[in-house]
Amino acid sequence: MINRVAPAFLIPVLFSLVCIFLGVLLARKDHPTEGIVGLNSKTFRDNWSSDYQKTNDAGIPQPDGSTTWDFNSLVGLFFPAVTGIMAGSNRSSSLRDTQRSIPVGTLAATLTTSCLYLVSLVLFGSVASREKLLTDRLLTATIAWPFPSLIKIGIILSTMGAALQSLTGAPRLLAAIANDDILPILNYFKVADGGEPHVATFFTAFLCIGCVIIGNLDLITPTVTMFFLLCYTGVNLSCFLLDLLDAPSWRPRWKFHHWSTSLVGALLCIVIMFLISWSFTVVSLALASLIYKYVSIKGKAGDWGDGFKSAYFQLALRSLRSLGANQVHPKNWYPIPLIFCRPWGKLPENVPCHPKLADFANCMKKKGRGMSIFVSILDGDYHECAEDAKTACKQLSTYIDYKNCEGVAEIVVAPNMSEGFRGIIQTMGLGNLKPNIVVMRYPEIWRRENLTEIPATFVGIINDCIVANKAVVIVKGLDEWPNEYQRQYGTIDLYWIVRDGGLMLLLSQLLLTKASFENCKIQVFCIAEDDGDAEGLKADVKKFLYDLRMQAEVFVITMKWDAQMDGGGGSPQDESTEAFTSAQQRIEDYLTQMKVGAQTEGTPLMADGKPVIVNEKQVEKFLYTTLKLNSIILRYSRMAAVVLVSLPPPPLSHPAYFYMEYMDLLLENVPRILIVRGYRRDVVTLFT
Repeated sequence: MINRVAPAFLIPVLFSLVCIFLGVLLARKDHPTEGIVGLNSKTFRDNWSSDYQKTNDAGIPQPDGSTTWDFNSLVGLFFPAVTGIMAGSNRSSSLRDTQRSIPVGTLAATLTTSCLYLVSLVLFGSVASREKLLTDRLLTATIAWPFPSLIKIGIILSTMGAALQSLTGAPRLLAAIANDDILPILNYFKVADGGEPHVATFFTAFLCIGCVIIGNLDLITPTVTMFFLLCYTGVNLSCFLLDLLDAPSWRPRWKFHHWSTSLVGALLCIVIMFLISWSFTVVSLALASLIYKYVSIKGKAGDWGDGFKSAYFQLALRSLRSLGANQVHPKNWYPIPLIFCRPWGKLPENVPCHPKLADFANCMKKKGRGMSIFVSILDGDYHECAEDAKTACKQLSTYIDYKNCEGVAEIVVAPNMSEGFRGIIQTMGLGNLKPNIVVMRYPEIWRRENLTEIPATFVGIINDCIVANKAVVIVKGLDEWPNEYQRQYGTIDLYWIVRDGGLMLLLSQLLLTKASFENCKIQVFCIAEDDGDAEGLKADVKKFLYDLRMQAEVFVITMKWDAQMDGGGGSPQDESTEAFTSAQQRIEDYLTQMKVGAQTEGTPLMADGKPVIVNEKQVEKFLYTTLKLNSIILRYSRMAAVVLVSLPPPPLSHPAYFYMEYMDLLLENVPRILIVRGYRRDVVTLFT
């Protein structure tokens, strides 16, 4: 209806303009006392320069007026006269061909009105004195010929037409935003397809009535100007980003454009805002930022995409290319953990990952910054399980978000866990953004539930990490790992046995940055084989830690690694002796079964499908050394919040079952421990 009656409003306005310009051209010096002097170059020169004055609330000049005017405030006053340029876009649903009508109509209307404004400015500046221009609020009606009263009718119809156009465009825009679920708070304004936005119309009318009641449009227009400028800034910024980033989806039908014009347009909008009022500009930008943040958190993703997401994507690609394949300097090294979510047992239904693994992954990041890759393996054939893998990946990703852990989820389909992990460790990640630490849970249940396939799988995973040059962190006692609200007290104890590039030191420092461990202190235990080496080693480690700007207490423990059960050290008397004896017996029984099987089949000793060579004295030495290290940990770190110890590599000639026995004995009676292996490069540096 408004579209159909629009010509009825437009025709009287055009007649009014004709009368005004005829009046300007025919004006004579018949009324010099009224200030209308006719077209005159002298009058034009007198009015050319600026002469800002104070006015009263009605806009009439007064020396002691309450309102002070300058160029900036006049920009804000005049700007609403040119804010109709988005009218076509706001009512695009009413257009037959939006791709043609909006650019052509917008540019044509802008050029026409701009020429009209400039011509009017020159003509009025030449036809009347400055005082007349400032005091006669209806100067156009005074000058118009031959029907001065038609001007008042034209003003009323022009105002009504513009108001009705806005009163139909604004509610539709509000309803469109509500329908897109961009701002959930606007859900009350939703309308069905093809329906009229009645609620939005009443709301818009209420806002307009409130502005009219204020009674002074000169006070309202700068405020309206700010929001129009913010709107134009957003449009220009979107075009600038999409054009600059060469998004494949950016295919505008209007070809006469360049990203630089959009950037200049956005900057001009911001400059004009500051010219009008810097304080209100700061408030407006802050409000716009809050709305954007609210939309990013609460709003649903639309089907049009996000220009900033495109910018982030391009930035990530360029950053990845700039990183290249060169090794990252230790000063710039970040842990990128690959969290192996495949449980060694069963998890509750609909829980795709051990709940504490995500908590531990957050402990490996400073202030929560960084990225983790959560992976799991689905046993089966890829063609048969592809849809199940997509569902599992979505479920795992949702769980990661629920745990507030920055990371991505990946599900790999493979015939078994070993092959799946081998594929993951080779292919996951890009360039220097490949994961550098593999994090997994220690299989504490393997003997309790008689899971005989776990030793070979577990050892195979560790060997794959060693071959792929990945660091390894194995968590024992994951069920008791504290969350962010469970404060820990005591110490974080490091048993620094082999050089690992400083990974254990770095992990301990990262733990201290978490609220749950911030009250703990670090203790470093070094193993010396001779009492004479102890003091020198202690001094060296203290100096090393000082240079690294790490605070820790250093202890040196003397222990001979090559002592046997029957020599020098005597029989160990501690609570792990029973576990040691049981491990000896189980290894002996397993070895006997291997020998019987080899004799029966006439083959060499076989374990895990491959031949092995077992040196029984070496096995005994491994067991005894492990027992001594476990005894030291229990003696000095029984009350520690967490213990970190070096991960011994699996001996090549020993069965996987033996290695699991060594590990079980090492971890016996230690409630919470991290077994850590570095990857032949430094992650901390002395260079400052």
